[in-house]
Amino acid sequence: MLLVRAKKDPTVWIFPKGHIEPGETPEAAALRETREEAGIEGELVGPIGAPLEFQSGREAVRVRYFLIRATEEAESSEGRAKKWYEIDDAVRHVTFDGARQLLREARSALDGIQT
Repeated sequence: MLLVRAKKDPTVWIFPKGHIEPGETPEAAALRETREEAGIEGELVGPIGAPLEFQSGREAVRVRYFLIRATEEAESSEGRAKKWYEIDDAVRHVTFDGARQLLREARSALDGIQT
């Protein structure tokens, strides 16, 4: 599982995410943000889990996450650190309970794909 350092607090590991641009679908935004934040080109596998809602400073944020199969890897255009983890290790590195739940759901989804 891919995690990147948070921009606001680089001690925190998070999933790549960001705002949807005008005229962009959530799926296209997920692929673009993954490329920009982590340097990963990929193929969309599908949505994972329910959208997460949280406060980011004063802004209420709602994020939809997607599983993406990496096809190419380069440096992040944003210069963020990134790291690949086994899912159990990723669970220990993320800070937020919602992220841990998404990782558990991703494990179940991936187990279903691999069988």
